Amino acid sequence: MMRFLTISPARKTIPTSSRRLLAGGSLFLFTLSPLPAALSAAHAAQPASTPAPGSAPGSAPGSAAPHAHASAAHRRAAARPAARRAAPAATRAARNEDVSIVATRGVSHDTEQVVTRAAIERMVGGTNPLKSLAQLPGVSFSSSDALGLDTWGASIYLRGYFMDQLGVTLDGVPLNDQSYGSVNGLNILTAVIPDDLGRESVSQGAGAVNLPSNSNLGGTMQFFTDDPADHIGGKVSQGFGSYAMYRTYARFDSGRLNASGTKFFASYARDYEGKYQGGGSDFMQQADGKLVQPIGHDSSISAFFNWSDSAVWGYSDKSLEILNKLGWRVESFYPNYAAAYATAAGTYLPPGWDQITGQDPKTVAFYDAGQHTVDYLGGLNLDFALTDRLRWRTTFYGHSDTSYLTYGDPNTPSATGAPLSEEVWQPRQQRMGFDTALQYRLGNHTIETGVWYENNIQTSGQYWYNEPLLGQGAPVETVGPYDVYGPAFQQSYNFAWTTNTVQYHLMDTWRPLHNLTVHAGFKTLAVTTSGGSDYNNPDVTGVDSLPNGSLSTVGAFLPHVSANWRFLPGHELYFDLAENMRSYVVGASGAGGYSASPWSVQDQPTFKQLQHTLRPERDWVYLVGYRYTSKRIIASLDGYHSDISHKLISASVGTLNNPVASVIDTHSATMNGVDAGLTLVPVRGLSIFNTVSYNHATYGQNVLAGQQYYPLAGKKMVGYPEFMYKTSAIYTYGPAQVHFDANYYSKREFSYLNDTHIPGYWLANAGARYRFGSYGAMKNITMDFNVYNLFNAKYIAMMGENGFPMSGDYQSLERGAVREYFGTVTAQF
Repeated sequence: MMRFLTISPARKTIPTSSRRLLAGGSLFLFTLSPLPAALSAAHAAQPASTPAPGSAPGSAPGSAAPHAHASAAHRRAAARPAARRAAPAATRAARNEDVSIVATRGVSHDTEQVVTRAAIERMVGGTNPLKSLAQLPGVSFSSSDALGLDTWGASIYLRGYFMDQLGVTLDGVPLNDQSYGSVNGLNILTAVIPDDLGRESVSQGAGAVNLPSNSNLGGTMQFFTDDPADHIGGKVSQGFGSYAMYRTYARFDSGRLNASGTKFFASYARDYEGKYQGGGSDFMQQADGKLVQPIGHDSSISAFFNWSDSAVWGYSDKSLEILNKLGWRVESFYPNYAAAYATAAGTYLPPGWDQITGQDPKTVAFYDAGQHTVDYLGGLNLDFALTDRLRWRTTFYGHSDTSYLTYGDPNTPSATGAPLSEEVWQPRQQRMGFDTALQYRLGNHTIETGVWYENNIQTSGQYWYNEPLLGQGAPVETVGPYDVYGPAFQQSYNFAWTTNTVQYHLMDTWRPLHNLTVHAGFKTLAVTTSGGSDYNNPDVTGVDSLPNGSLSTVGAFLPHVSANWRFLPGHELYFDLAENMRSYVVGASGAGGYSASPWSVQDQPTFKQLQHTLRPERDWVYLVGYRYTSKRIIASLDGYHSDISHKLISASVGTLNNPVASVIDTHSATMNGVDAGLTLVPVRGLSIFNTVSYNHATYGQNVLAGQQYYPLAGKKMVGYPEFMYKTSAIYTYGPAQVHFDANYYSKREFSYLNDTHIPGYWLANAGARYRFGSYGAMKNITMDFNVYNLFNAKYIAMMGENGFPMSGDYQSLERGAVREYFGTVTAQF
């Protein structure tokens, strides 16, 4: 939406941008009565059904985590509890239903926090999986649409770290950078159908040394798909909602096909939601498949595949001036092509637009804006017990992404004579890699060593396509096709890179006492990106040469130490100390956005200077925490501190209509924070939890940007609330369940100098569920009803999508969704 130097208007910029700094372990699986003996035994045999500090990222859901140090016999017992298999089918079903009803989050250990399938199911079907993490302490999620399908307007922070600074995996496959338009990863939304997720694990902080990621600086999120069911069957779900929301999901499970236990599932989802203001919609199709082949009694091979195709119209970006002068309902023109045509020609502006002084009024909103992306993701997990002491886990994966990020540009006329055109960024990436590790159990020690390698071929180009003269054909739509009136008539640049990542780790998990676990290890990370601009059109970019060259990120010794002491029944102390490093973000000129990419600067001389002066971001993270767990109370308190070196920011200086984006090394920054949580079960069927989070993050030095010094020292970091309060209540009575949650986010700083900010806000949601049981061939028929933004609050969701201003105002804010209603009917067969 803004002009980046003289290159182009950049409404849809392309940001490409432990373990456990922070554990808010206050949210757990709890039951209103003691667990059945068989289930309790299973949990005791494998206390980390979630990946723990030392777990292999490729571990299958439900497998015993290494930090449990169970013997092979114990692992086999946990994998197939005889008591549970012997139980009558009706009893097993009742137990499963009871657990799914009362589970709030999951069994949390150390600084790990777990979100179970039961918690995911309380979300509206098809909701961005990142949103299911929003109730965890220290997590801030926001989106411009209720379901989070528009990745341009969706963001997540883990205790001050943005989503391009996190380590993320799906069934052990690294997803890396979660931000919009990234060419170094894949957003979890388009990597898996949310209905196929079995659980999610968040380890806030520097990140486990064995988790494969070149983007992780401040926390990890691991997602795991459900295994196929042992018996043939399936599931269908149909959702309806406000603004023509319509969602269909269907899944088929093959059951065990032979004596060896071969089984698979295949699923399909179709999501549609209209925009709550303006024209356009969010549309997504996805297909998943998973095959599991047990080998012997303690080994397996599993394969996972996902295809996704999303076509999304986005919402217009706002500035504080736009909100104050024009209100909250300013939106793009689509489908009113005649109004957009006249405005681009300068003969018409909507009422009040001429009052906007910080930019060209006709860029307040465009004809349309959005994205069309197609992704393929596949992974193969090998988990072999070579001996009773030696285990080998390996993950092979491949990922292909093709994206079109667009907006109707009113400043570039088409070759047809129309006063506007469709501007399209075309990022591509093809990733292939493997992650392999050997784990050896020796006495009270479990030693693990492994290597992760990834090759990523990335490209990004910028093009303009013709729009028709008024009345001489239908206009090009933001989701394509774009060559309706011929091929691109103008190209500004093309970038091409190759990124190679190698990570080695060595770690030891030691249990000197039955109630004390100590983890110690390190990783070595080396990332090299070579390439840059291979085409430049000076008439468009305004410069003779664009950035091209290589940069390397090397950390030879990144240590991690943690310990967990269960000193009394229900009482747990833990600490975590780690150093981590993030590789440089890959992004093209004119696509700086919120990601600070060295290749996004204005020309080759500036890039050459950065090659000699820039240093990769590193941090030290310290955490200490306490947790108490009983039948009626779960309480936790964490304190953390983080020292960040060479924190890079992408700052916009200059005018709103012609900003200059700079990649700035802030040299140092610090974070201090506290998370406290309390979960109460006052009576049978009712659970209430509350969390409070405080984070004070500041920059350490003044900086130079655009040949001007800015007093950044002591200023708070942008985009993240300093204070958050979250509350939730869930009540279950027989087959009925109701839930209510409310979150408060304090003000967020908008400019780096803190002279503009976004006010705090409350956001509340509510829902109800009723289980009708089984009728004929249909089983577990369930109806859900949910209300998003219950009190219809007006608030800013995403901020900084076009970058943050160094000072003052900027058109880089997205409105949050209005109140919406959703209903879903689900049945199994």
